[in-house]
Amino acid sequence: MKDWIVAPGAPLSGRIRVPGDKSVSHRAIMLASLANGVSRIDGFLEGEDTRATAAVFQRLGVKIESPSAQSRIVHGVGLQGLRGSVDALDCGNAGTGMRLLAGVLAGQAFDSTLVGDASLSKRPMRRVIDPLSKMGARIDSEEGGLPPLRIHGGQALTGIDYTLPVASAQVKSALLLAGLYAEGETIVREPHPTRDYTERMLSAFGWPIEFEPGFARVRGGADGRHALRATDVSVPADFSSAAFFLVAASVIPGSDLLLEAVGMNPRRTGLLQALRLMGADIEELNVRKAGGEAVADLRVRFAPLRGIDVPEGIVPDMIDEFPALFIAAACAEGVTRVRGAAELRVKESDRLATMSAGLRQLGIRVDETPDGADIHPGPLQPAADGSTRIDSHGDHRIAMSFAIAAQRAEAMFVVGDIANVATSFPGFDSLARDVGFGLRDA
Repeated sequence: MKDWIVAPGAPLSGRIRVPGDKSVSHRAIMLASLANGVSRIDGFLEGEDTRATAAVFQRLGVKIESPSAQSRIVHGVGLQGLRGSVDALDCGNAGTGMRLLAGVLAGQAFDSTLVGDASLSKRPMRRVIDPLSKMGARIDSEEGGLPPLRIHGGQALTGIDYTLPVASAQVKSALLLAGLYAEGETIVREPHPTRDYTERMLSAFGWPIEFEPGFARVRGGADGRHALRATDVSVPADFSSAAFFLVAASVIPGSDLLLEAVGMNPRRTGLLQALRLMGADIEELNVRKAGGEAVADLRVRFAPLRGIDVPEGIVPDMIDEFPALFIAAACAEGVTRVRGAAELRVKESDRLATMSAGLRQLGIRVDETPDGADIHPGPLQPAADGSTRIDSHGDHRIAMSFAIAAQRAEAMFVVGDIANVATSFPGFDSLARDVGFGLRDA
């Protein structure tokens, strides 16, 4: 187990680029593997989650080369070209990888078993198993819908018209990927629009798809009329990784930081809207397109923040960024209220409970609700002797969020169990130190 010792540092300054977008990297590997021909992926996130997804497809018979860091050359085998593996397919900590792979593997002729690490093995998969079963898939799991997932091959899938009970880009994506193998149309409707990376990438790989916010429709390729065509993908910098620095520079006096080439997919940038409602000073520069995705350089400067009622309409567009938002709220003037975020209870940890507990250790009052919390700001006051230890419960986003909190704290403290930061943001600690964070290994 690894820990950090975190402490107040300097105002943040400089020009940095965070790693490639994790969501885009997962999907690029998957669709390039299922395409006909050779695709090149640049800007690939060299994180444990995305490497796990690439390793799964290599076990399934796909040749994937790594000519240099953050680049992959994928020799696609076509929709029907995957080969079964006698060994279990290890998704590591990647919930995205497991859920999307369930959709792909439901349509194969061979059996597969998906496993994950201790954290992933506690994450519910019933909400992807149930709709895939409606399409004709056969998937066994542990009690409560927990991994491992044992996926039976040779099932004839049929497209369905499905309304998600809870908005989830991962579940939507699993159904769309299964829909490639299904007879007829697969339609997915959402109670709130979620990120549309899968839809955009399917289109980029030449698959006919109709989509708009909250709705997507694909026609299956079981009849051989459609195929994914190899294409090159340029992965933008990950907004969720940039989020930690957006919040940190917003709350640390004297900060002025530039984040380069950040992906600005509108279904991903809810935190940017929330921070601006709170009074953050964030400027979009050099707005452009890269690989079909909007990209911009973001200049963020310190600004006094005020508490807000987070609009429920943007909650699905910032679900991964709530741990960082909790830190912004603790540093603001006035109460911040979050509702409609029950999804946070089934992430790598129960993020509502874990963030609330950690902030209370720093002297912040947090009133939890079933689907949110009220965060009452105040001075961040760990024990003066440095004995405070906040457990991240192996959740990478919790760990990085409390590293931000330390920059505004009145004393040093320890953030525990931080090894999983490497799943999404390898090199976070060194990059954070470069721009001014007080952070070192325990």
